[in-house]
Amino acid sequence: MKVKTRFAPSPTGFLHVGGARTALYSWLFAKHTGGEFVLRIEDTDLERSTQEAIDAIIEGMEWLGLEWDEGPYYQTKRFDRYNEVVDQLLADDKAYKCYASKELLDEIREEQMAAGLKPRYDANHPRVVEANASATEETPFCIRFRNPKEGSVVFDDKIRGRIEFQNSELDDLIIRRTDGSPTYNFCVVIDDWDMGITQVVRGEDHINNTPRQINIYKALNAPVPEFAHCSMILGDDGAKLSKRHGAVSVMQYRDEGYLPQALLNYLVRLGWSHGDQEIFSMEEMIQLFSLESVSKSASAFNTDKLLWLNNHYIKSSEPEYVAKYLQWHLDAKGISTENGPAIADVIKLVGERCNTLVELAEQSRYFYQDFEAFDADAAKKHLRPVAKEALELALVKLEALEDWNTENLHTVIADTCAELELGMGKVGMPLRVAVTGQGQSPSVDAVMNLIGKPRVLARLGKAIAFINERAAQ
Repeated sequence: MKVKTRFAPSPTGFLHVGGARTALYSWLFAKHTGGEFVLRIEDTDLERSTQEAIDAIIEGMEWLGLEWDEGPYYQTKRFDRYNEVVDQLLADDKAYKCYASKELLDEIREEQMAAGLKPRYDANHPRVVEANASATEETPFCIRFRNPKEGSVVFDDKIRGRIEFQNSELDDLIIRRTDGSPTYNFCVVIDDWDMGITQVVRGEDHINNTPRQINIYKALNAPVPEFAHCSMILGDDGAKLSKRHGAVSVMQYRDEGYLPQALLNYLVRLGWSHGDQEIFSMEEMIQLFSLESVSKSASAFNTDKLLWLNNHYIKSSEPEYVAKYLQWHLDAKGISTENGPAIADVIKLVGERCNTLVELAEQSRYFYQDFEAFDADAAKKHLRPVAKEALELALVKLEALEDWNTENLHTVIADTCAELELGMGKVGMPLRVAVTGQGQSPSVDAVMNLIGKPRVLARLGKAIAFINERAAQ
């Protein structure tokens, strides 16, 4: 049987880290087994579901590169199918109408709690029986699934092992509300059945839903998928990951300058391991992943480790890959790259120094934009009157340079040092500040090569004028 997995978020918020990890594990299992991956939007919560959240989920999946083979399917477009199955369950006496009002059930639950009992729906409670017996055609009703009263539900969780629930602990859950809308636990079963889902990978908060759903599968004589419930993700402080721990939306990580490959590599290790290996290509993830190797224990989110991984991918990835994502940040900062070097060439030169694409975009600015002012500390230290002679001689030599490349630029700087009998720092540092506006940059000859002759000459002229102005003050 071909493996088919799904990721089925509710569009009541953005795609968060926990959801992204679940999607990744589900996607990897499908790819590892040569199966298919389905995206389904579970939007039955009409009050809380929003189009904005749907768009954000799809954008997050696309940014991560977790492409789906089918979908996205929407539960709100399948109500006819759900009602068809509800009617079949009613006809088979596997579901029934319940006329007990919400207010009545709330009162019964309060009585149960006051008596030290577990609050739950009881179809045989005298007041529920009375409500059903006295109902008229106009009385509102919901539809409840007739859950088995004897025996237990046992399933072999692919992460957590054998799990068992007693049917006596499960009440008759509502499968269609009084307003006619179907409920989550019911829709999920019909969707997974119709879509041929063979493995359900989801968070551990769904474990209590699983026995209820298994009983519905069995009542429909539908195949029961295998289940794998992932443990929660904790913040650095050991508390459940929340907004106060920083980014919760996957797209916030894009905004903060992370590469999708770095985030995926971090997420896959947040509960799964293969020996001591830390760095995984997508091909390695697909080849090595297994649900049985996912930990039962909660994982702690470590921002420093994610940052380290991001730096690794900026340094080691193909510059063209990094450029694809850096372009978004350059555009966001209003840095036009039309009149300047290839972005990939800038990444090769500057990337190693940057932990995020936000830093990289900022460090790329002087390759494309002229700066209004020199860094105050760098100018104070290196654009002094003593540097004027070196800059003027370098300017003359650079103006005469016909073949503009890193090697020849290095020679110009070396010749300037020799002619003036100065150390490399006495020439290189004023040049660096003059052409970048900053006190730090990669090798100045390589930087000048990428900035290009016209801009370098103009900036040297600006630096010399700056020194003259300061001397005249």
